[in-house]
Amino acid sequence: MTTSPRPAGKREWLGLAVLVLPTLLLALDMTVLHLAVPQLSADLKPTSAQLLWILDIYGFMIAGFLITMGTLGDRIGRRRLLLIGAVAFAVASVMAAFSTSAEMLIATRALLGIAGATLMPSTLSLIRNMFEVDRERTVAITVWMTGFIVGSALGPLVGGAMLEFFWWGSVFLLGVPVMLLLLLTGPFLLPEFRDTHTAKLDFTSALMSVATFLGVIYGLKDMARNGVSLSALAAMFAGVLIGYLFIRRQRRLLVPMFDMALFLNRAFSTSVLALMLTILALSGAWLMVFQYLQGVLGLSPFRAGLVMLPATLAQVCGSMLVPWFARRIRPGVLVSSGLLFAALGFALMAQANGMDTLIYLMVGMVVMGLGVMPMAILGTDLVVSSAPPAKAGAAAATSETASELGMALGIAVIGSIGAAVYRLRLQDTLPGDLSAEMTIIAMDTLGGALNIAEEIGGAEGEAVLAAARNAFSLALHTNAWIGAAIVTGTAVLTAVLLKHLPAQRIEQPDADEAPA
Repeated sequence: MTTSPRPAGKREWLGLAVLVLPTLLLALDMTVLHLAVPQLSADLKPTSAQLLWILDIYGFMIAGFLITMGTLGDRIGRRRLLLIGAVAFAVASVMAAFSTSAEMLIATRALLGIAGATLMPSTLSLIRNMFEVDRERTVAITVWMTGFIVGSALGPLVGGAMLEFFWWGSVFLLGVPVMLLLLLTGPFLLPEFRDTHTAKLDFTSALMSVATFLGVIYGLKDMARNGVSLSALAAMFAGVLIGYLFIRRQRRLLVPMFDMALFLNRAFSTSVLALMLTILALSGAWLMVFQYLQGVLGLSPFRAGLVMLPATLAQVCGSMLVPWFARRIRPGVLVSSGLLFAALGFALMAQANGMDTLIYLMVGMVVMGLGVMPMAILGTDLVVSSAPPAKAGAAAATSETASELGMALGIAVIGSIGAAVYRLRLQDTLPGDLSAEMTIIAMDTLGGALNIAEEIGGAEGEAVLAAARNAFSLALHTNAWIGAAIVTGTAVLTAVLLKHLPAQRIEQPDADEAPA
């Protein structure tokens, strides 16, 4: 027998405030470490390879363990996993803050990533269970997503303030009070949910899942940084092969760790793919913007942050409007219209060429940020709500994994195209009498070209500077147009495949879901 969805009460809305805490923290933690690199390098003296691992291992572990932790939460209880993850995150944060060597910091950052992988699926799946009414769940996911946006924006500001007065390890201690607050309030405000019809965790499947995403993500990031190499291709091939074997295993198991039947739901599979493509398009262009603002336009980090601020504020405001529109417009129409609007933002970004046209970049980022909000919120909502409530953890983990893969693909594929455009254009415009060594350095990165220009000085230095800035501007324009094409294609995809969904759906609780 089915019952009507139960409206959320005071406890659920207070619980949502608790669930926003780890989301805000994880977003902040992803950006804050880069500011501490100079101090960290001076203290621990890591090699270049160790520094790359310090920066990357956190993301590797999160991406690799998301699916495993999401399904583990379905089995042992989502609140329990969230609180366990909070303890682990707080402990690992303290260990990272007081690391005495590069090797210790790499290890503690890996532990932080594994703990972080428990937080995102747990928070999102709990929202799925706590908010049964469609419109209330959309509002809840909007608040959850806003926490992530705000955390990303606060990262440079909070991190900069901490580093102004304290040592580099202080940026890790930001997570300790947040996790303590979660531990104190979570048991009282968050209900427990678990899948009552499940088997014990399949460790073989868990290891295969971790190996799949670690291999693919590592290969993509290595290609983005060092170009195509045998080791990167081998890692990606191994990841894909293990992933294929993982899928075969799940189909054969009577009670699989991850139910592949979730992808038979059109709303679920379409939303996962669309989320990945949207993040792919964004990361390919967005990550070049800070380099453009500082390297091409010559803005200070603070002024560059101010230029980015309107887009962040627009995203926060735009996200608040999504639930209102969602009650009046079908998801397929709202999401596809937003993505077409985002394509206009990419096109405006492609018109930026120097300080005189900075307004095009600023308006383009605002338009792009507003346009992707319906996809980010409703896409996430569709992923977690299309799955049975008992599988909410696995569904939430799939959503987050799609975002991680989209970002890695965007950096590796679109970023590599932009780098190639930069090198080809610079090769044709650099002064002919520049030494071979300097030419290689300048063609490698924009930062290298700026250093060469400063070292040479005079008219020749100005010529190198102008050539590098022109080449990087062309690379940004290329990536922006590629992003516009991808989100336009994604708009068509969602318009066609999500057209069957009504503006408001009624959720029915599942008998398999047992509140604890």
